[in-house]
Amino acid sequence: MRRRKSLDENSRNLGIKLINVLGKETAGIMNYLNQPVRKNDKRMNPVADFESLFEGNVFYIICMGAEHDFDVISGDIATENRYKSFLSKQLYNEDYWLEIMPINATKSNAILQLKEMLGCDRIVCFGDGINDISMFEIAEECYAVDNAVDELKAIATDVIGSNEENGVAKWLEKNFIP
Repeated sequence: MRRRKSLDENSRNLGIKLINVLGKETAGIMNYLNQPVRKNDKRMNPVADFESLFEGNVFYIICMGAEHDFDVISGDIATENRYKSFLSKQLYNEDYWLEIMPINATKSNAILQLKEMLGCDRIVCFGDGINDISMFEIAEECYAVDNAVDELKAIATDVIGSNEENGVAKWLEKNFIP
């Protein structure tokens, strides 16, 4: 029997880091960084300046701010055939998120790799935004939280309670915990 690696081991193996420029964070980024789950996150890797953001192999960038902040860059990325981007309103505050990644760096591709690495036989996923669509398309079961965007709800197996109502935790308790 193949030993399953922990998510922490796999995260280290994939070289995943969360990077921010110290002193240049927007309110949205500070909200994200100050979440309790980030306190001891070993992936955190703050840098001193913007140039340092591009050291090493960069495969995913997320920017948070006002929608108009992204007008030029999102248009430039739309004409690039090596990258793709998602511009979406943050569901929990007034910020917008611009996610930029190589064309093949999708949640679905990452999940399929994790499925293989961990030896899983099926995919059950949960989501709330348009960046979750590719993941929903490859899952055996996919659940949108009640406060998800309509595009995701339309392709979901079912809609469950919202994030604020602990919808995912309640679904897991009901369906997986004896």
